[in-house]
Amino acid sequence: MRYTILTGGTGLVGRYLVRDLLLEGHPLALLIRPTSKLSVADRVEEILQFWESQLGRPLPRPVLLDGDVCREGLGLAHEDRGWVERHCGSLIHNAASLTFNGADRAGEPWRTNLDGTRHVLEFCRTAGIRDLHYVSTAYVSGTRTGVIYETELDCGQSFRNEYEESKCQAEKEVRAASFLDQLTVYRPAVIAGDSRTGYTSTYHGLYMYLQLISVINRNTEPDEHGVRHTDIRLNMTGDEPRNIVPVDWVSEVIATIFGNPALHGQTYHLSPLERLTPRQIVEAGYRYYNSTGVEFCGADTQIDQTVSTAERATYESKTMYEAYEHSDPVFDTTNLQRAVPQLVCPVIDQAMLP
Repeated sequence: MRYTILTGGTGLVGRYLVRDLLLEGHPLALLIRPTSKLSVADRVEEILQFWESQLGRPLPRPVLLDGDVCREGLGLAHEDRGWVERHCGSLIHNAASLTFNGADRAGEPWRTNLDGTRHVLEFCRTAGIRDLHYVSTAYVSGTRTGVIYETELDCGQSFRNEYEESKCQAEKEVRAASFLDQLTVYRPAVIAGDSRTGYTSTYHGLYMYLQLISVINRNTEPDEHGVRHTDIRLNMTGDEPRNIVPVDWVSEVIATIFGNPALHGQTYHLSPLERLTPRQIVEAGYRYYNSTGVEFCGADTQIDQTVSTAERATYESKTMYEAYEHSDPVFDTTNLQRAVPQLVCPVIDQAMLP
């Protein structure tokens, strides 16, 4: 029986991969580090019991490896390394830092995304693991526009932040690892919560905007008709497409491709066919809170002075993602559609957003 090592199993995508890979019967070994409050066993058991309560059935227990991608040799004890060498044939490298800004390359996101990937590659080389599945990001494309193909990586692009740059550098190193017999790369777009339940364990990207809508509406008194007026001007058209995908679909795609060796060795963009727009997000907020007042003024409009508390809060809160507001490329999904045409990405729509 050949086990697969999974890194990053406690993150949002990782905990879904734990569920889906176990349900598909894959023998799994989780590389996990303890926290100040929870042991490795406690962290994994918490995840498994959550899924068992959702599924109404028991899940098999994976092998636990106390380790850390940020350490040489993945921080594994000698006996654990010996077990890996005897029993493991593949590795899914999913661990990543979502830190956007990090000029100090000794810190995040470089420490996990680049140095951690280097440690994983060296470990695989010396432990005899030749089948690697690497979870990258579609945004290794940086500031490129137009259609981004699955076959492309280094096109001389610049980057919006160190997260994008660190992931691009890491993917380049993965592709340069000549000892690998097979490399499969998954590039998800922006990941949101579960399409069916709304569950998420992290609150980045889309969630900043949803939280902003929530806070502004909850602090706006309704008028005599019960309508909340949130007067906010935005310097966008409202129809800018956003590449956002639900986590359950991302995990299902990765697990399905992983389970079919005929599909290995390719790069896959995990991107939606129908993209979300800011207008849809705002209109979902309107319906949920019975509110109105957002004006899309156009991408070229300069809003120099805020005129309301809500507008001021909006512009103060969205600076982290401002670089993404006016450009989001089209990610080619030719390989993905050929591999798993039956797995259509759920549309994030007016029914799902609440």
